[in-house]
Amino acid sequence: MRKVYDRIIDMRGNLITVAAEGVSLGEVARVKRRNGTSTLASVLRFDEDLVTLQVFENIRGISTGDHVTFLNRQIRATYTDDLLGRRLSGSGAPIDGGPDINGEEVNIGTPSFNPTKRVVPHEQVRTNIPMIDVFNCLVKSQKIPIFSEAGEPYNELLMRIANQTDADVVIIAGMGLRFDDYQAFIDNAEKAGSIEKTIMFIHKATDPAVECVLVPDMALSVAEKFALSGKDVLVLMTDMTAFADAIKEIAITMDQIPSNRGYPGSLYSDLASRYEKAVDIDGSGSITIISVTTMPGGDVTHPIPDNTGYITEGQFYLHGGSIDPFGSLSRLKQQVIGKVTREDHGDLANTMIRLYADSKKARERQGMGFRLSRWDEKLLQYSFLFEERMMNLEVNLPLEEALDLGWLTLAECFDLEEIGVKKQIADKYWPKENLPAR
Repeated sequence: MRKVYDRIIDMRGNLITVAAEGVSLGEVARVKRRNGTSTLASVLRFDEDLVTLQVFENIRGISTGDHVTFLNRQIRATYTDDLLGRRLSGSGAPIDGGPDINGEEVNIGTPSFNPTKRVVPHEQVRTNIPMIDVFNCLVKSQKIPIFSEAGEPYNELLMRIANQTDADVVIIAGMGLRFDDYQAFIDNAEKAGSIEKTIMFIHKATDPAVECVLVPDMALSVAEKFALSGKDVLVLMTDMTAFADAIKEIAITMDQIPSNRGYPGSLYSDLASRYEKAVDIDGSGSITIISVTTMPGGDVTHPIPDNTGYITEGQFYLHGGSIDPFGSLSRLKQQVIGKVTREDHGDLANTMIRLYADSKKARERQGMGFRLSRWDEKLLQYSFLFEERMMNLEVNLPLEEALDLGWLTLAECFDLEEIGVKKQIADKYWPKENLPAR
């Protein structure tokens, strides 16, 4: 029989303290108000017989005489195929007006998948976005963030990836979302026809901080169950800075000693335990994670992007409304370029980036008023076409068409002998007809 505690000793923020025995860290409790309503809470800390719990809702209406009942279980998510097309809160409750979800209850925050059952990443995840597919391939089971400043179209980029991925299941983990951003994800999924394979775990900016912390764990525990059933799952998390700020807020409320810039010393582990859920399971499905990390003030040395960079396998750097080719990196792209993609992929991508870097120098010379050479003029023409055809996030092209467009762009701006590509590759893919006169 569960013991009921009828005295709350202290209340601060969303934290309550009771004197209790025989409970465990992370255990769920039910707080029953005098008016008959109830809410859930989770054990955060022990101090001898004093137990501190984080309440999942605003504690307004809770009094010191309310009853606290410990449920002898950890926080759980519900797994079932009926999740597809549904929207849930950070605590796993439906927020779309639909019926309650019944299915298998699974613990959240469990260890990452057994390394002996992991497969070395070797399959490309296509997005039809040239700056990703051509220059920084996304690979199945990869964990990669989008580093961005506030105001950049990072959620729109996630929506495009969600619409165009060939994953079996898309899970959107939204943290600290404004209502218009939340509604945009819904409208996008419905318009694109991907709602039936999409699950959303949403924490809005007005919701309690503890639900923000729960969102990634809820999403990833469900993703793991789908992956074990043989499905390829794409998890899109936005914004991990809101997640880290929620951890910081809870730590401050608990009077924990802060580390770098006020964040707790556990920040690296808190991030890594979520990202390491990315996996390609031997003989089964996979989990690929793309997250958004907004950099306060554009500072890449801020603790959140700094720690993230050590954990993940590269980054997409969003700057000026497009993916920056110089700040972006996929550490797993060599697993697929030229192996599962076309033989010219690597040579073409390297050549285009090298020439675009040269074009930036030509722009500097132009800006300083220097006289431009014929080569500078070719580079300037190329930079305009590169940004329009490759960097524009509105461009929607399958990889093979994007590679062909890359060759055409080179041929429109340069002579074959000027670009420095292997002869056997260039002879096979260099456009021979319909080139404009230069």
